[in-house]
Amino acid sequence: MPAIGFLLALLFALLARPALAHSISDVDQGSLWSYDPWLVTPLYLVGIVFFVGTQRLWHNAGGGHGVSYRQVAAFWSGWLVAALAVTSPLHWLGEHLFAAHMVEHELLMVVAAPLMAYARINGPLLWSLPFSFRPAAGRFLNLRPLAAAWAFVSHPVNATVLHGAALWIWHAPPLYAWALRDTAVHRLQHISFFATALLFWWVLLHGRGRGRSLRLRDGIAIICLFLTVLHSGVLGALLTLSTRVWIPDQGALAGEFGLSPLEDQQLAGILMWVPMGLLYTGAALFFAYRWLTLDARTGLHSLQHAG
Repeated sequence: MPAIGFLLALLFALLARPALAHSISDVDQGSLWSYDPWLVTPLYLVGIVFFVGTQRLWHNAGGGHGVSYRQVAAFWSGWLVAALAVTSPLHWLGEHLFAAHMVEHELLMVVAAPLMAYARINGPLLWSLPFSFRPAAGRFLNLRPLAAAWAFVSHPVNATVLHGAALWIWHAPPLYAWALRDTAVHRLQHISFFATALLFWWVLLHGRGRGRSLRLRDGIAIICLFLTVLHSGVLGALLTLSTRVWIPDQGALAGEFGLSPLEDQQLAGILMWVPMGLLYTGAALFFAYRWLTLDARTGLHSLQHAG
């Protein structure tokens, strides 16, 4: 897409420049790569735990069983995208250019999150524990307060509301400006974007539903994605069509690339409005296809078992 290509050109141009201002993250002034331990450490831990759990599962059940090769590929693809989003020069640039910040958020919410949600990491995470700890971990996760909390947040409507609320709340100018000024708040912004998106995609992909109820689940997923396309598109349109700059400090480097702060904001709005909307729409079409072909797939599955 032209907007993303333009932004990538700006990013590569920036790589040849020294850092122009002190950023929020601990940035290597030579390479502009960021290594914030509060963001990198959880990524490494999840990656190590998933790897260990997958190896134990495959050792006991055979390769590709318990967690499929496709799920493993999806996890590591999503993990790599998330890692690059918060450590590459895009992260530093995102603190000084609204459009870059938007690309970073989109990579976390609509690329890394659905890939890692598809991987269904809860199985490998449990298997990563020593054998003697697994029953206790299972009992702990099934405690009534935790089970009730999970039942609430994993309802498709609630997951959709939480994901949408994170998007709108953090784009409120006072909170967005606060995140630019305060390192801890900035971390919280990234974590809340990714966590609510991971929950949202996990519920759509793996929520309760078997047999005929799978059709209902897919129908609900289509509605949830439609609502998400709608409200995120409205927010993107507001950013694009606004005649005033919402967060003046966000466009600090806009002039370095021939953009005014308002044009930088408009580009960010277009990136939210169009590419993000297309990805959500594509996911909705996938669920619509699965909803429409359920009877054919169920019949084929029954014939295979009968044979």
